[in-house]
Amino acid sequence: MAEDMPQMDELRSWRERFHTSLYDDVLPFWMKHSLDREFGGYFTCLDRDGSLYDTKKHVWLQGRQVWMLSRIHNILKETDGTDGRYLEAAELGARFIRKHAKADGNRVYFSLTREGRPVFIQRKMFAECFYVMGLAEYARASGDDSARQEALDVFESVQKFARNPALLGRPQLDGMPKTISLAVPMILLNLIQEVNGPGEDRYPELAEWCVEELLKHFHADRRIVLETVLPNGSYLDTPEGRLVNPGHAIEAGWFLLDYACRSGRDDLKQTAIEAMDWSFDFGWDKEYGGLYYYLDAGGYSPLQLEWSMKLWWPHCEALIGFLMAYRESGEARHLERFRQVAEYSFDRFPDPEFGEWYGYLDRRGEVAMRYKAAPYKGCFHLPRALLLGEQVLDELTQRQPAAGRSTAR
Repeated sequence: MAEDMPQMDELRSWRERFHTSLYDDVLPFWMKHSLDREFGGYFTCLDRDGSLYDTKKHVWLQGRQVWMLSRIHNILKETDGTDGRYLEAAELGARFIRKHAKADGNRVYFSLTREGRPVFIQRKMFAECFYVMGLAEYARASGDDSARQEALDVFESVQKFARNPALLGRPQLDGMPKTISLAVPMILLNLIQEVNGPGEDRYPELAEWCVEELLKHFHADRRIVLETVLPNGSYLDTPEGRLVNPGHAIEAGWFLLDYACRSGRDDLKQTAIEAMDWSFDFGWDKEYGGLYYYLDAGGYSPLQLEWSMKLWWPHCEALIGFLMAYRESGEARHLERFRQVAEYSFDRFPDPEFGEWYGYLDRRGEVAMRYKAAPYKGCFHLPRALLLGEQVLDELTQRQPAAGRSTAR
């Protein structure tokens, strides 16, 4: 028992760091700078110090922030109590997107003006996904049954979009190979959990379809997770088919691991953990540290010019992923990988002067872009990692049983 004490002390120290970072640094930044109390919703373009550089509002970030603030309210309500400020802030976003973000056919705009007029709609379904995610958690926080029903209604359309992308205005052209994307089954698997109520299992067949589609991207022979594969899961030898996003693959791994824990699928637990291990082995920059953004599985230069940058969100996913992997496996290498990611991240991303984290570093780990909020960075990946990471660290330090535990609920 005594030999475990240094490890337990380390885990408790990380738990305290996650908690303090979340409640004393990250959430205060968003609560101070992002709330638009005049028109509703959240500002999503904030400079380093929180000042506004664009009033445009990106809807998938609105939905993510509604989810985050609602989840924080729900967690505090069950533990330390809450004064309601996070629920009030969540309502600010929920009302705004319910009033302004919906287009015809249960489509959701990608961006709006500050007042809520539509600016742009994507030929993708991710704005819809985070609209659903935000309203589902807000309904749990507020008791608003109409918000829950709206989330379920839009989720029905999301399922159709996932199986038939032509509904999004993306026709299958003659010269275009038919492929499947990692992003679709992984986000749907996560969304199923978000829309299910306590004790519900509303979409068992869809969940199994998501798992089946997700596993097509996991290639044990190459020890790699591919972003794009052919419909049967086979390898596509093009830049798109060779593309690897290590952080995205680790996120897919912990989504699958969480599903496996909730459903008692021990076979999937091992597969999910292996996928995270492969992605770390392939994606960690052994010279400068940190996870590459993109890599080519064939060893070619990726076409994405930002391929070698170190972004905040892949590291956030790795923090969650390897904590979960360690909780389930008990293997020292998973704790070491968590430690490696955590030390890199907390050393380079935080802004000690103005709070929150920078989002984009160059390969050497120097700040490349100073803003704190932009079309793809909002109040989500970092606070989610800190919140879920704290929960797993609590489980580890309290020595609770690992089997069947769910991180995200």
